[in-house]
Amino acid sequence: MNCAYLSIRHNNDKTFLIWINEEDHIRVISMEKGGNMKRVFERFCRGLIEVERLTKEQGWEFMWNEHLGFILTCPSNLGTGLRAGVHVKLPKLSKDPRFSKILENLRLQKRGTGGVDTAAVADVYDISNLDRMGRSEVELVQLVIDGVNYMIDCEKKLERGQDIKIPPPLPQFGKK
Repeated sequence: MNCAYLSIRHNNDKTFLIWINEEDHIRVISMEKGGNMKRVFERFCRGLIEVERLTKEQGWEFMWNEHLGFILTCPSNLGTGLRAGVHVKLPKLSKDPRFSKILENLRLQKRGTGGVDTAAVADVYDISNLDRMGRSEVELVQLVIDGVNYMIDCEKKLERGQDIKIPPPLPQFGKK
């Protein structure tokens, strides 16, 4: 547990938030309902650029390493530090024995909507990118969009009684 004081700042709509002294020293969050990942990612990028500018004005900068990417307190976030997540209801697919393999092959992970180590409620999962290294932020967001679209397609097929396929595995580190 982090004993430091947790500070949270946000815009009026609470679609852009900054948490200071949480799991990582700083966590930048962009979110909204409705699934417009492009708008969420664009807001994230604009906000992060402004946070970085203000940080540099104070004489500080984010720790970055040519090999590892951004250096964060949580080792699972090394690299881009980006976790793009979507809350999606998957009542059929989540009960299918192939669900875990589909996630693995798409380089995605599932969480409950309450965060890490929480259970899904009413078959709603937070689906996000498994990797933080080896791909750019744009590639990671696109990986989530494509993967969630694939899973929604699987869900619809299962609802109609059709079979689904496990996609071929994506490489862990970038395109090969």
